[in-house]
Amino acid sequence: MFSISLCFTSNAQIYEIGVFAGGSNFIGDVGATDYIAPNQTAIGAVFKWNRSPRHSFRASIIFTDLEGRDSKSSDPRRVQRNYSFNNSIVEISAGMEFTFWDFDLHSSGPKGTPYLYTGISVAHHDNYFFQSNGTYTSENTSSWAYGLPMAIGYKQSITNHLVLAGEIGARYVFSDELDGSVPDDVAAESLSFGNTNSNDWYVFTGFTLTYTFGRRPCYCNF
Repeated sequence: MFSISLCFTSNAQIYEIGVFAGGSNFIGDVGATDYIAPNQTAIGAVFKWNRSPRHSFRASIIFTDLEGRDSKSSDPRRVQRNYSFNNSIVEISAGMEFTFWDFDLHSSGPKGTPYLYTGISVAHHDNYFFQSNGTYTSENTSSWAYGLPMAIGYKQSITNHLVLAGEIGARYVFSDELDGSVPDDVAAESLSFGNTNSNDWYVFTGFTLTYTFGRRPCYCNF
């Protein structure tokens, strides 16, 4: 005798897709060194594949301008130098999100949890350098800067299909070129300045709103 079991589910989601909106700030050799001080708009898209109530695979793309102004720094030496820069970036990030508590999108009712996110990021940016007179000058080239994203946030379901989250995410970049303090052009290396042993950072602070969809995995016995 063969037994065939079929199962059907409703209101069960395993994917999320949505938007990120917030701000960005830069931490490096130019400008202020405040850790959380957004001064430029950041917008993007995010996708999550919820593999269990405690972890998700996640990918995002975010657009922003990174800006630094020595006049905003608390360091009097930077204020006197008075350099400033603005560099547009496109960041692609992928990794894993871990929740502190179960966040089961297959169960009914409101739910919320703090979470952590990490993975790898890559940011596309144009290359600049500062001339000896302090003029911020384009090298007419661009580069990809790899980084390590580290984010903490809190997410809450607000309807059966919508999840709202607030997040602060720092990116440690394996590059010191985002602010123009280390020219990419070898011919301009003599114009490097700042702490060449310390790479750049930037921080995203904002919110995500995602729509959940999909069907609960069904394992049927035959």
